[in-house]
Amino acid sequence: MSYRTRRVIFITPFYALFQFFLLKYIFLLFGGVEDIHLIRIAIIIGFIHLVPMFFEAHKSTVFGRFLSNLDGIWMWASVMFLIDIVAIYIVGIFVQIPFALICALLAVVPVLGAYNYYKAHNLVVHEKTLKIDNISREIKIIHLSDVHFGSSRHKAIISQIANKFKELEKDCDLAIISGDLVDGSCVVEEDDFMEFKDVNMPIIFTPGNHDYYPGIDSVVEACRKAGIIVLDNKSLEFECLNICGISYSVGDRQMPEVDQSIIKEGFINILNYHVPYYWEEFSNLGFDIQLSGHTHGGQFYPAVQFADLLMYKYNRGLFKNKDGKYLHVTTGVGSTDIPMRWGTDSELVILKLT
Repeated sequence: MSYRTRRVIFITPFYALFQFFLLKYIFLLFGGVEDIHLIRIAIIIGFIHLVPMFFEAHKSTVFGRFLSNLDGIWMWASVMFLIDIVAIYIVGIFVQIPFALICALLAVVPVLGAYNYYKAHNLVVHEKTLKIDNISREIKIIHLSDVHFGSSRHKAIISQIANKFKELEKDCDLAIISGDLVDGSCVVEEDDFMEFKDVNMPIIFTPGNHDYYPGIDSVVEACRKAGIIVLDNKSLEFECLNICGISYSVGDRQMPEVDQSIIKEGFINILNYHVPYYWEEFSNLGFDIQLSGHTHGGQFYPAVQFADLLMYKYNRGLFKNKDGKYLHVTTGVGSTDIPMRWGTDSELVILKLT
């Protein structure tokens, strides 16, 4: 049983209990509903949250993916409704809130939901410039991370990225994926990434924590069949670049040991490492650029501010230290479980080394 499966099984009873009280206080604004009906609804919501995982672990189906998307959208809506009703009840202690205003505040959630869903599925391309000493020519790298191929975002997201790659391949030299190509919510078949086979530039991938959940061997096999180069504690030379990949698994909590032989003098040493940790330490080892993801930039409000302020020192964007070394943290392409974005983009970033 995978880490993700254990996590979902453990959380589901608490999730259903949360749904009961959330619905209770929403319906109290309209006069209330008998608890037995709310219990039934909460059990159904818990069922939708739990059951698709068992289908998808063996064979991904349209029905399983539909339930997964439904669950993810409702999870997001639950957070928004919770913020709504907390605000309504607190303000209601001091002043009488008109019923029409209460209805309007609750109606904001589905409107925002449509926008959030669109943002999560609209892939955009950004460009950033990195000034590098002693580079032989301008090189453009497409940096992406956190595709999260799975039940929520399945083969459509692979097609979307492959098509963007084909549009950009004449101007860009290579693509680097900084982990979490999959999310572990469904089985990975060996042909799942075959659309990348037609992309006419190198695609380099280093696993992140989610890539281990469905079984890393199946992910690596699907990558290799699609022509994706897997760098797992290895390096690859590309003209003046030396690209190194260090894997991150869910159990890692300390800086990984680095085989210093993969760092090469006379090259621009690029580290592909899923999480935006240990930048200072990696820079001191000799890496000029670190490419990371993992954070999703917080993905949607209010988690964006929480991630910016409390969770990650380097949550999103391009950073440069006093020695002229860079860290780039992309907000990612896909989304884990919840197919919604607000305040962040589903992005590919062209890093122009000049």
